[in-house]
Amino acid sequence: MAVLLNKSDMAASIGISVQAFDKWGVIPVERKGREVFYDVKTVIEKDRERRQRKQQPDDDENDDLETQLLKERISLTAEQARSQRLKNQVKEGELIDTGFCSFALSKLAMDLSSILDAIPLSMQRQFPELSPQQVEHLKRLVAKGANACARAGDQLQAMMDEYISDTDE
Repeated sequence: MAVLLNKSDMAASIGISVQAFDKWGVIPVERKGREVFYDVKTVIEKDRERRQRKQQPDDDENDDLETQLLKERISLTAEQARSQRLKNQVKEGELIDTGFCSFALSKLAMDLSSILDAIPLSMQRQFPELSPQQVEHLKRLVAKGANACARAGDQLQAMMDEYISDTDE
């Protein structure tokens, strides 16, 4: 003899809400007016099927996961190949790191700045007939150049960004 329970009693006996029990999609065995009755054996079988489905992913999901994994592996392999090409170009001297370029150009700008600072004094010694106004004018012009050289290190990032944006167009 089958044991029949209504929806609320069946949900309470399983320990879930009535709304959760509705989602299981159990087919009622008997109806009396508005009340619906379920067979305990059917509900237990439905629960067992539901738990098995939860534990084992569908073949479609499995295929999707395998496809996604394959795509990710391909992407990773391509990125590794790109990275290796860049490393090889650095070793061969075809590619230089931007950090090194910034360092080298900053050092060069500082050297130029110190050379420019020495020009007015050298000119005054070489040509003593230069008037003080001419020497002062020369000092101002050379100071502008020296300051431009000194600021070059700070402006390298902006110059690089401008270059990249110009070449992308």
